[in-house]
Amino acid sequence: MNPTTSRTPLVENLDRGPLTQHEMAARVACDIPHGSYVNLGIGRPTLVADHLPEGAGVVLHTENGMLNMGPAAEAGQADPDLTNAGKIPVTELPGAAYFHHADSFAMMRGGHLDICVLGAFQVSAAGDLANWHTGAPDAIPAVGGAMDLAIGAKRVFVMMTLFAKDGVPKLVPECTFPLTGLACVDRVYTDVATFRVGPGGATVLETFGITYDDLARRLEVPLARPEGL
Repeated sequence: MNPTTSRTPLVENLDRGPLTQHEMAARVACDIPHGSYVNLGIGRPTLVADHLPEGAGVVLHTENGMLNMGPAAEAGQADPDLTNAGKIPVTELPGAAYFHHADSFAMMRGGHLDICVLGAFQVSAAGDLANWHTGAPDAIPAVGGAMDLAIGAKRVFVMMTLFAKDGVPKLVPECTFPLTGLACVDRVYTDVATFRVGPGGATVLETFGITYDDLARRLEVPLARPEGL
């Protein structure tokens, strides 16, 4: 049920966690390499912009037509014509560029983004993503550009809480919600653990406020420990 693939210990942060939304965003920001072109999805992922250190060399792309987007605008400094895809007022960094929505999607579909950070309803251990519809009859589907991003970006990071409000895990053996993309997710950043997912299944890289054993008992997904990290 919980195979151990290496004797290299994972990092168990038992003195902190579950992480807040901003702590999750900061954790994601730490894994974005210098010089990357990155799209931040609507919702929690937009917070990552606020945690990229000055001089990180990361160029943020927003699907409504902007490159080199900066952090969220502070109170009193918002420009109603300068927003991200989630309609949140943002700032611009030196060298910012603006373009047509169609050109923005051409960038997304053309493989020009190094990383996109998305929210999710479910992620499978194999890296399948479901983030646009729960399948409930009264749910409002909201795919936006998620399918284009999930397939077009070179790497996909997901930022989400690990458990839904009813306690059901969002990291699952197989997605039961309508799919956004197949085998597209590389990393999953949650409030209680960070995972690597893909063809080899789910690997726990670190935990926050929970042990590996307790985490494994709460999930139906077989969990591996990290190799050589």
